[in-house]
Amino acid sequence: MKNISILGATGSVGTQALNVIEANPELYRVLALTGHANANLLIEQALKFKPLMVVITDESKYQTVKAALSGTNIKVLAGEAALCEAAALDGVDLVLTAIVGSVGLSPTIAAIKAGKDIALANKETLVVAGDLITTLAREHNVNIIPVDSEHSAIFQCLVGESTAAIEKIYLTASGGPFRGKDRSFLENVTKAQALKHPNWVMGAKITIDSASLMNKGLEVIEAKWLFNLEVDQIDVIVHPQSIVHSLVQFNDGSMKAQMGLPDMNLPIHYALAYPDRISSDFKRFNFMDYPELNFYQADQETFRNLDLAYTALRKGGNMPCIINAANEVVVEAFLQDRIGFLQMSDVIASCMDGMEFIEKPSLNNYLETDMHTRIFAGQLVTN
Repeated sequence: MKNISILGATGSVGTQALNVIEANPELYRVLALTGHANANLLIEQALKFKPLMVVITDESKYQTVKAALSGTNIKVLAGEAALCEAAALDGVDLVLTAIVGSVGLSPTIAAIKAGKDIALANKETLVVAGDLITTLAREHNVNIIPVDSEHSAIFQCLVGESTAAIEKIYLTASGGPFRGKDRSFLENVTKAQALKHPNWVMGAKITIDSASLMNKGLEVIEAKWLFNLEVDQIDVIVHPQSIVHSLVQFNDGSMKAQMGLPDMNLPIHYALAYPDRISSDFKRFNFMDYPELNFYQADQETFRNLDLAYTALRKGGNMPCIINAANEVVVEAFLQDRIGFLQMSDVIASCMDGMEFIEKPSLNNYLETDMHTRIFAGQLVTN
């Protein structure tokens, strides 16, 4: 029996993880659930899985959750600070960090310091502070098991292999809803168009990131820290069918790929069970349904966010933290129709130029960089 804490239980990854857990009650027990504003769903999940603790980070919803669970033995907390308590809860073996955004950083650190293995679905944690997180994980002998489909694919390809044998990895991208479009087309796209991903069903923020290729840029940064790679060892290729989830090329010239249908249940299932594989009833891939698999070079000129992410990774220091914070601000603004699709990259680039660069940041430096970048980006959006 593996005891699990799910940070971000009401989101896309969190709800799918609970489906996996519900299908395997003999293997998993939920000890803590957290959600942001969807109080009704969090209450429903709590009544079904009966965790020891529930956290609602939107404090205005605390009384609603508290009242609904008053007849149970479930401890109810509120606020972002309580996420750390859920992450470090006694008895938890694995913490699934499925919170969107840099808010996932502090609870991930708390979990690592408490010796909990991490199933990482919050890529921003490694983007913001990859050096800090990976160093802490080594010090506390904690496993970080990636949940993103691309990083899960690389992770699976490396089982039984030495990371020293990696020559290059290829992260695949579907290309999103605007694959092949030029900048003149992108000038007038709407959030409704950007939210129509061709292959994956995801939350709004990650779907917009996929459309702008920022999601792939963040994954490049995450991959550097997960697999201890140099920038030039990480490449991005567009693969519209999303069947090959990513590939590893080794120093002898051979390659491994992990394949499957575009279904987040698969990497979630793998991460929860690791190091074991357990059976599932998920739909199986049929080669006859995909007589062709296509691959194209990513267009970093049209989709500037990918190029900006590579630039930030090469610069190092707090620069990835800057682009992540700026990106969270501009995506929210785009979803509120306050900024155009192409303007998102302009604001991010301005933040990279305008914010103070710190070559070797501390945790406080990261937190301050995140805060000040959000303020600066918000001013740029307003102006």
